[in-house]
Amino acid sequence: MAIPKKGTRKIVVNKLNFRWLIRKKATYTQSDYGIGKLHVAIELEENPGTSLFIYTDRNHPKDIGTEIVNPVKPSDIAKWIQQALELGWNPSKSGTPFCTKTINEKMELE
Repeated sequence: MAIPKKGTRKIVVNKLNFRWLIRKKATYTQSDYGIGKLHVAIELEENPGTSLFIYTDRNHPKDIGTEIVNPVKPSDIAKWIQQALELGWNPSKSGTPFCTKTINEKMELE
């Protein structure tokens, strides 16, 4: 499943061009229950195969309980892409999305 191009940002990791996206609008659970976390979608810019979905441990800025916003920076995205590749994500191969989660900045399979 491809992510929409509108609103994506570009990044280069290991000489591969990627696009990444954080949904701007909070979902119902991200805004109303105090448990909302940021989710990131990443794929190859050209000829995307399997998308990478990262369920971060960072609070969504619109979450009712968020006091301090910890933004996702391009350096975080590059680190998470590298960790996903080490976990076995093959971004050029077609297939189901590769889902992971971050805990204290370390990535695990979902």
